[in-house]
Amino acid sequence: MKSILIYLILFFSVLQASAQATREIFFADVTIYVEGGKYYLTGSKGGSSGPPGFAFLESKDLKTWAVPANSTDSLGMILTKGDHTFGTKGFWAPQIFKDKGTYYLTYTADEQTVLAESKSLLGPYRQKEVGPIDGSEKNIDSYIFKDTDGTYYLYCVRFNKGNYLYVAEFDLKTGKIKPETLKRCFDQTEPWEATPNYKSAPIMEGPTVIKLNHKYYLFYSANHFQNIDYAIGYAVADSPYGPWIKYKNNPIVHRSIVGENGSGHGDLFEGVDKQLYYVYHIHNSSDQVSPRRTRLVPVVKQWDEKAGVYTFSVKGKEVIVPVMAEK
Repeated sequence: MKSILIYLILFFSVLQASAQATREIFFADVTIYVEGGKYYLTGSKGGSSGPPGFAFLESKDLKTWAVPANSTDSLGMILTKGDHTFGTKGFWAPQIFKDKGTYYLTYTADEQTVLAESKSLLGPYRQKEVGPIDGSEKNIDSYIFKDTDGTYYLYCVRFNKGNYLYVAEFDLKTGKIKPETLKRCFDQTEPWEATPNYKSAPIMEGPTVIKLNHKYYLFYSANHFQNIDYAIGYAVADSPYGPWIKYKNNPIVHRSIVGENGSGHGDLFEGVDKQLYYVYHIHNSSDQVSPRRTRLVPVVKQWDEKAGVYTFSVKGKEVIVPVMAEK
């Protein structure tokens, strides 16, 4: 009788785990926008259903998500291919921000960075003039940062025998960079940025930038996304252009810390509870990369008095697995 009971407990545990896995969220290159006590998640949809573009999911607790109740689209689409938007394929790596009552969505399509806008958080996000931010050459993974003096900067990835992070001053009114300000952030210099598990050209991507106490913190991912050691680190500078000093204890998000392969390319945000979080994606399984799964992890920010900077780490035992609400 006891053995039957143990079997039943194990059986139903497996069923429960399987049910949760089917409800998991499969967005990659993820970002979360916080407004009105709610969280709004979007990212690269990969092979999921629906038209190419970006969709929103909404949550109050970061754990259970659903299409926003007041969305005008049943799939929660906020930007759709062909709806006054640039791009035919490869809709990746979105970021949402707000300025003077207008919401902006920057993203990648056709290996170009793009800016669209909307008067509503839920979209639809469109372009007045359809086109990329800078069509002079390929550039992906856009992140638009507003400095405390009101100046905007575009951080993105450009290709030059590898993927490298670049920064340029950005004019929000015209939606263009100032080409004369374009500068590479840094090179691949650390062992963790190029592990042998998947050989590739140098890759640094997925930027997020914040400013604290007159210092700039640039969070980024390194290694090829198919590498099990795809991971996240950060660098610090006194200027939006650098020079950047990489944190000595990088990476701060890695499979050895959060327990899952391919943990990278996400965004840093402050929760309703004032806790910092990092949202990112992982590989689908130990032997399969896609479709990639979404994860969140609490971030610890500590002041280093001697160095005069903040240090960041994550609570690797407190990873959140976001799931879709049961219908």
